[in-house]
Formats: sequence, structure tokens, C-alpha cells
Amino acid sequence: MNVTFRQLKVFEAVARHGSYTRAAEELHLTQPAVSMQIKLLEGQAGLALFEQIGKKVYLTEAGREMHHYSRTIAQELNEAARVMEELKGVQRGRLVIAVASTANYFATRLLATFSQRYKHITISLDVTNREGLLRHLDNNDADLVIMGRPPSQGLELVAEPFMENPLVIIAAPGHELVGERRISLQRLQQETFVVRERGSGTRTAMERFFTDKGVDLSTGMEMNSNEAIKQAVEAGLGLGIVSIHTLALELELQRLVVLDAESFPILRHWYVVHRLGKRLSPVAQVFKEFVLTEGAQTVRMAR
Repeated sequence: MNVTFRQLKVFEAVARHGSYTRAAEELHLTQPAVSMQIKLLEGQAGLALFEQIGKKVYLTEAGREMHHYSRTIAQELNEAARVMEELKGVQRGRLVIAVASTANYFATRLLATFSQRYKHITISLDVTNREGLLRHLDNNDADLVIMGRPPSQGLELVAEPFMENPLVIIAAPGHELVGERRISLQRLQQETFVVRERGSGTRTAMERFFTDKGVDLSTGMEMNSNEAIKQAVEAGLGLGIVSIHTLALELELQRLVVLDAESFPILRHWYVVHRLGKRLSPVAQVFKEFVLTEGAQTVRMAR
């Protein structure tokens, strides 16, 4: 049936009042206009919906069925209107976030704090590598992306920094360089480094830094996660370079040590990123503002 909401609204009013006249008064319509809407609805249904006995209008069997569905539809529309209003006020909604695997060490804290404030918001989190983040941005299927260095070419993006991301050199507690001050970059050339896979943000930043300094590092094993690098360094397989944000537990337990090396840490930033021109939902807009204004402080307090 090709039924309009207007027809259902008029039908519901007539059914409730049992009168075309009173329905017209409620809806601020003329009685002929109400009668016309009912006739159009009956034409779509192919059945009479009302019968008139004396001055009173009664629902037919078909009318009672139509009344049941019209009330259900009205309830759904009212629910939809309420949800839209709640979304405007950020009382509920869905937030889709993609974060770099390194950022996951603090991103979950940000999301936990945010979800405590907005308890009825559903959060979808994808923790992935740089390639996965770029895919999310290319497909425009995440509300926001939290990552290190945003791509400088290709996609048109809005990328705003919200927190420093220092990269440090780590070693096992028994390494001979532990305790030395201002370790020179030339001395580091004698060491083997366990590194992230090619294309990762950390690997790119490390290679750019040492190339600019004219230093050639000896790289041994390649790992596709920070956890793997930390475990390899702890096992004595070499030195590593990771974000300071990944080390809270290991430093507290004294399983790893940050070396005091010349020109370190390498200072980078974390960014909250989305496509240029993307229309952020009210939930995504509020989360973005939360990250930009409170993100760094929230992470510091959680340490």
C-alpha cells in the first residue's frame, strides 16, 4: 500500500474520537479534508475502515487492524524522534574508532573515561597497523582515527595533534649501556636493533631520524607489534625503539630500561584524524573535542 503518514495521522484521530468533526478540530483541518484523507486510505486498503451508525463512527474489522498498525507506526515514529533528540544531546549513539596498535595503550583509557560520561553510547574499536588505519580513512568507514604521523599525500584529511608521542630506546636491565649518560649515536651503531615492520609509523620515524643524523643502524629482527619488540629486547636480542606510552608496565616492573641517548627521545605527536568534509555525528564531534581538550591530561592521570 502506498500510504502516507498524514493519512495514518488523520485515521488515528478519527478512530480515537469516533468523529470526523472532532478529529478535524484536533488537527486544525476542515471536515471535508479529513473525509478525503480517509477515503484515500480506504482506497489504498481496498476495504472500508469505518462505518457510521447514527452520528457515531465505528471501526470495521479492517479498521481495527489498520488502527493496530497505525498506532505501532506512530509509536515507532515517536521513538525515532526521541532518539534523534537524544543524539543531538549526545545521550546515546554509536562511535566507530580506529587506533594505531601503539595508541591502544592509552586509547582504551580515553574511551573508558568518555564512556563513563556517556553511558548509553556504543563504541566500536579497531586496533590496527598503519596500513589498516589508512584503509579506514580511504573507505571513510570510521568516525575518527587516532594515529601518529598522518599521510602527507593522497587523501584530504583533517589531522589535529593532541599529545606528544616520544620514541625512546629500550634495553634489557643487564645491557652494558644501562646507566651510561648521553650515549652517542655513533656508539649506537655498534648495537643491533629489533625494529617494527616496514611502513609502520615508528619504523618510518626511526629511519628518518637516523638518516638525518647520518647514522647507519644495524637492524636484526623485524616485529609487527610493540609487544613482540619489548619481549625480544627483554630476552637480550637487541635494543628497541618504541613509544614511551607502551612501557608503563615494563618500567614499573623493571623488566626494561630507557637508555639515556643523545638526541633522544624522538618527539612526535598523536593525532585525531578524519576525512576533510566528513560530517561528524554529535557523538563523534563530542569525542573529538574530548580528545583534543582532555586527552593528554586523561592519559597522564591514568599512569
